[in-house]
Amino acid sequence: MAEATEIQAQEEPAAALKKDAAFISFLRSEGERIELLLRTLRRLGHTPKRARLVYEQMFLSGIQTLHVVLLVGLFIGMIVSLQTGIELAKLGQQDQIGTIVAISMAREMGPFITGTILTATVGSAIAAELGTMSVSNELDALKVMSIDRLSLLVLPRLVGLALIAPLLTLVCDTVGIIGGAFVAQAQLNVGYEMYMTSAIDALRPTGFLLNLPKDLYAGLIKAVVFGGMIATVACNEGLKTTGGALGVGRSTRSAVRDSIIGIIVLNYFMTWFMYQA
Repeated sequence: MAEATEIQAQEEPAAALKKDAAFISFLRSEGERIELLLRTLRRLGHTPKRARLVYEQMFLSGIQTLHVVLLVGLFIGMIVSLQTGIELAKLGQQDQIGTIVAISMAREMGPFITGTILTATVGSAIAAELGTMSVSNELDALKVMSIDRLSLLVLPRLVGLALIAPLLTLVCDTVGIIGGAFVAQAQLNVGYEMYMTSAIDALRPTGFLLNLPKDLYAGLIKAVVFGGMIATVACNEGLKTTGGALGVGRSTRSAVRDSIIGIIVLNYFMTWFMYQA
């Protein structure tokens, strides 16, 4: 009994030290990402001379993921319309389906879906690309040639994703609302005109920004933040990659995991700030 107690007493400090080390590692990692973001933002003045790289990143991030956003956004809108419509039909409130779908897509589902798709497709590609450059010593070669790696590699990706994310979100919102209209008319006996009228009325109230609908620009602001965050996390993981092919895979996995977690956490706090504060 005494031996078991002694072993337990030895294990408890070790477990505490392990937790402290994990927490410190988390803080260090977040600090590195914030530092990378701030250092890159200081180079925003370099954007005009990196315009071609920014356009290329927008093309890769936007055009090549557009079909995924269209497909997922369409079916998400149909699902929201079907699920809410079934419950509203029990209360005789089917005419509110358009309102719920429009607000859900504009506020939450549009930017969240877009951010998740960009994470899985573009964020992973950025981390893998920069990670491969790191393990093959290409980043060191740029440093030897006195080329600003943040201006050349990080800035175009950050600006490109931050610009394309709200555009893709608008597309996702639109097809989601249209998909909801199909379901409402075909399966819930709600006329197309009634559905679209309620959807437009739901997005009509304006906020403080350029007299635009609040739910619309709130979602677009989220998309801009999500795009910048995805690029920052992916670039940071790629730039610090070590360990060959295994390290590239590890960095890619970490970039996708942390970006999705970041989207969920930022989404909560931004929603609270915009609608509760």
